[in-house]
Amino acid sequence: MVSTTIGSTRLSLILGVITQQDADAIVNAANSSLLGGGGVDGAIHRAGGPEILEECKVIREKSGECWAGQAVITGGGRLIARFVIHAVGPIWRGGKHNEDGLLRSAYRNSLRLAAQNNVRTIAFPSLSTGAYGFPIKRASRIAFETVKDFVKQHPRFDEVRFIVFSRRDFDVYAGSFAQDPSETGVAEVS
Repeated sequence: MVSTTIGSTRLSLILGVITQQDADAIVNAANSSLLGGGGVDGAIHRAGGPEILEECKVIREKSGECWAGQAVITGGGRLIARFVIHAVGPIWRGGKHNEDGLLRSAYRNSLRLAAQNNVRTIAFPSLSTGAYGFPIKRASRIAFETVKDFVKQHPRFDEVRFIVFSRRDFDVYAGSFAQDPSETGVAEVS
């Protein structure tokens, strides 16, 4: 694990499985349909059970699809987490179609929903870096900077976790933590 503290919020990087996080909320790397899929999305729907899918269907009926940069919240179903925040990241199309801005929005909108629902601990996967093809080094910097900026302005969280599944992804994310120029930013490795 690698961690740093921004104000009163601990940011942690963990090599692990998002569905096993004991956090108030976990973030799902959702697709715009909100009806499940592969990768993180499929794993969360399988582990959380049909309750999550049913809530997603209700959201779709009321609001339609969830587009890149947006996020919605459901209960956690059978997960340890009380909530699942379904964030839709952008599909990488070469970096010329506002992919960076949409990825920032997916993280910010997830954090806003978490704050509105009194979430104190939240765990993020690496949004858009799987099937959507966003370059992981670029995505990790955007994720870390967006979260850091948000918690500086809104110190509501005890901990924000970045959960990565592979050692390679962990090493890339650890590089973003190591580049932290914040006033409190001494990264701890354990």
